[in-house]
Amino acid sequence: MNYRNGVRLTILLKALVTVLIATPSFGNTIYSSSQNLKGTWLTETTGKAMLDPQTSGLKAWRGKLLSVSDGSAHKSQRLQFHVIDPSTAKVAAESFPMKLSKKVADSCFGPYMADTPDLEALVVDPDDDSVFYVATEDGRRGGSYSDSCKKRYSKTGSTEFPSLLVRLKLQSDNSLLMTDVRPMQFDNSFNIGNFPNDGIEGLTFGKNRTLYLGLEKDQKGRARIFSIQMDESFWSESGFFIVSDVNLRLPRYSSGNHPINGMDYYAIDNHPGFIIAAARNDDNLWVIDLSKKLPTKILPLNFLSPNNSADCKNWESMDNSSVEGVAVKGNTLMLINDPWRKHYKDNIVCKTNSENFEMMAPLLFSLPIDSNWFN
Repeated sequence: MNYRNGVRLTILLKALVTVLIATPSFGNTIYSSSQNLKGTWLTETTGKAMLDPQTSGLKAWRGKLLSVSDGSAHKSQRLQFHVIDPSTAKVAAESFPMKLSKKVADSCFGPYMADTPDLEALVVDPDDDSVFYVATEDGRRGGSYSDSCKKRYSKTGSTEFPSLLVRLKLQSDNSLLMTDVRPMQFDNSFNIGNFPNDGIEGLTFGKNRTLYLGLEKDQKGRARIFSIQMDESFWSESGFFIVSDVNLRLPRYSSGNHPINGMDYYAIDNHPGFIIAAARNDDNLWVIDLSKKLPTKILPLNFLSPNNSADCKNWESMDNSSVEGVAVKGNTLMLINDPWRKHYKDNIVCKTNSENFEMMAPLLFSLPIDSNWFN
């Protein structure tokens, strides 16, 4: 073997090793074929693309979609639900702004919730669609968090400032009242680690008021899904609630970051159902069997942005999409991305789209739900 061929073989072997260590265990996963998804820019009533909402949660609601922004969004987009028409991706002029009840304002977490809480997930109550729940992370921006509060809520099993679950109730004036807030606690054996910006990123209800909470990553860099039973007495308490590990058959990677950043529930008759989760770093969907009988099915996606110029292709493959919102709407899956400031401008190919990418405007995607995902 001459030197040049030897170098080529070494490069090929290194590439093969890289692929293998980034591939999950096939005992837990089945790959599907890749699909192209054509996006629609979210537009506001001005006709312009939506300004930097940093969308971190999406759910179907009364024929529309509701989205929520995280704490790094433009200040005009924070602390409210945005109402989106799923057929046009147009954002309604009137949003649902949030306000604190006296109970929440007077709690240990009042200053944080009144300032810039990092809202990272959204779900609608399955028995009352005027009630919603959001989860928070990155409480380092918690403002005046007293020493007594720190002591009371120090044993989180994760971050110094606990992740919170917040209950909101839609009022007659279309505002959202934060009626209750509770901190979550992880058992130390779960090895969650102290990652303030990598906490709960997905919420969805399954059967019998089981709330599933999707964790972006634990101490080993693995995504996790936990659960709680939200019964009638849940909000009568104000202290920690303890999550349970569902021990689902999630993909296990030997290297790299493969978090989940959004999820929703899909019901199947005579079955516990499935969770469909977005793995934003990989542009994948995970279809996760709650009965734990089937391996997780991985659906690779290629996200396309539209162009309106004769000088460019009609559709451009996105270099970075970073999907974080997942919503089951009938037999359609709706997805929305959370523009990653560091890489979003890497998507600019056609100058017609430069302004939209520079504004950190998201796109809405839809995908027919295929019954083959569930067998």
